[in-house]
Amino acid sequence: MGTILYIEDNPLNMRLVKKHLKHVGINMLEAIDGFTGINVALGEKPELILVDVNLPDIDGLEVTRRLKENEATAGVPIIAITANAMHGDREICLDAGCDAYLAKPIARQELYNTLRGYMPDAFAAYA
Repeated sequence: MGTILYIEDNPLNMRLVKKHLKHVGINMLEAIDGFTGINVALGEKPELILVDVNLPDIDGLEVTRRLKENEATAGVPIIAITANAMHGDREICLDAGCDAYLAKPIARQELYNTLRGYMPDAFAAYA
């Protein structure tokens, strides 16, 4: 019903989000670092991108900047998912070009509610 790319270096976080997305019938592409994520985004053209801020090569904010500067991916919504949950972290993510921000650990309903705003058809049955 839709495809999301998740750029995340932690396999446990990746598995959890994949389980949540599979439950609602969304296909999830995976990338374990920023450069791979950029390449997957450009090659696969997902409907939405979830990006961890703390990645092993370039951080998720730089990934976001590069994807938003590229004509092929500029219109793809990007949601930052991060353990950085201090005052001001949300604004830093939004200033980098992220369309939304979720703090870890991610609650399933919070994930669904956020994604629903960008992929309403995929979540119609889970209102």
